Parts: sequence; structure tokens; C-alpha cells
Amino acid sequence: METEARNRPLLLSLKPRFADAILNGSKTVELRRQRVSAQAGTLIYIYASSPVMALVGTVDLREVVVANPADIWERFQDQVGVTEREFRSYYESIETASALLLKNPRIWSESISLAQLRDLGSFHPPQSYRYFSKTDVSSIFSAMHGRQNDRRASCHA
Repeated sequence: METEARNRPLLLSLKPRFADAILNGSKTVELRRQRVSAQAGTLIYIYASSPVMALVGTVDLREVVVANPADIWERFQDQVGVTEREFRSYYESIETASALLLKNPRIWSESISLAQLRDLGSFHPPQSYRYFSKTDVSSIFSAMHGRQNDRRASCHA
């Protein structure tokens, strides 16, 4: 079961400021309180939470580093996109921190809104992250290709 989960894409739910920073390349490390069991090369879908509420792009997982918060801060403080105060508040009373090292951010030219995602099925953005199923990924591609076909049809009408 764990191996199966490790090979599936991830969906990260992020505040828009962090989603933007990851996708523009200024934030290359995403912080998590819980260990994320994923392999290098895992595709990560970025969902920007309210007020954006949309899938906005993807990024690849380079590595997961698990250590105590002080070590994570020491190694990655210039790449996490938060102040030391925000970092300490986030990891207050937490003994083990996870750092997702990211590479190859890809901003989509058009995002897929929460309403569009819900039209495809019972999509619910996670509080933190979740693994995507093959059905989830197929739905996303259907939404993206459907939009492209709609544009082509309107151009030829």
C-alpha cells in the first residue's frame, strides 16, 4: 500500500502566496508537519486556496527531508518563503519537520477552478495534501482538454 501511494501524484493545498512563490521559483522548499511518503520525481499538483480556489500548476518533488525543525530552518531558511517567526509558529510543539524540496515549477496558462473540478465529480481540496488517484488525474486532463476544445469550437463558429 505504501509503495502504491508513493508512486501517485500529490495534491498540495496552499495559500495563494505560497502557491505563487513555488510556481515563480522563489520558494523551492515546502514545509509540512507530517511526513510525506513520496519518491523523488513525484508530480505535485498545486491547489491555491481561497480566494483563488483553483488548480494553478504543477511542480516535481526533488527530495523529502525529515529532521528536527531547527535543522530544517538552518538548511533551508532562504528557500522556504516564510520568516523565522512564521516558521517557529508553524512548528511550535512539533519535534519532526518535513521539507519537500521542489524543482521544475510549471504555471498553467489557465487554472482549473474549484467549480470546474466539482463539475467533474466530488472534488474536495485537502486541508494539507492528499494523493491523487488515476481517476482524479484523468478528470483534470479532461477539464483541460475540454476547455481547449471549447475554445477551438468558439474560434471556428
